[in-house]
Amino acid sequence: MPPTTPESKYRTVSRIQRVLNLVSRRLPTQTVLETTGRVSGQPRRTPLGGRRVGDTFWLVSEFGELSHYVRNIKANPEVRVRIMGRWHTGTAHLLPDDDPHARLRTLPRFNSAAVKAMGSSLLTVRVDLRD
Repeated sequence: MPPTTPESKYRTVSRIQRVLNLVSRRLPTQTVLETTGRVSGQPRRTPLGGRRVGDTFWLVSEFGELSHYVRNIKANPEVRVRIMGRWHTGTAHLLPDDDPHARLRTLPRFNSAAVKAMGSSLLTVRVDLRD
């Protein structure tokens, strides 16, 4: 069996997520992060898990800077997050110095387990919500 690299794991998981995301981002209670495409300038919606704490939304990216939504945040940190069917605007911050494993312990268990199982380069993201 060939060695698994972060990039090969990313490609495999991305193929699966691409199909699942077509359905899950349409579910009204699914949390969705909307970024602006760094090349296209078009809205890009990614279903994900995380937790709102006051005016902050926390999530952990399972592939860190390989994730397209993280690349989009680097290009333009202004985002929207749909939480329980309601859209909120905010500014996303990538936190490479935050401990993503500790952060996952504060987030919903099911999503955290999936991120740990699928991920290879975890990265904490904080979104400061304005509304």
